[in-house]
Amino acid sequence: MKKILPEMLAFLFLLVLPSCAAIAGIFKAGMFTGILVIVIVVVLLLFIISRVSKK
Repeated sequence: MKKILPEMLAFLFLLVLPSCAAIAGIFKAGMFTGILVIVIVVVLLLFIISRVSKK
């Protein structure tokens, strides 16, 4: 269950927020906020990929 949870959260995130709507919402909030959110998403994706590939 613990292995599946991060993958399910990532999949759910991809289903809930289409990329164009997510980018538009981020940059409406401001440039600094947009950069911060993008960095956080990239770090989370790298973390998830590293956890999945460690099998």
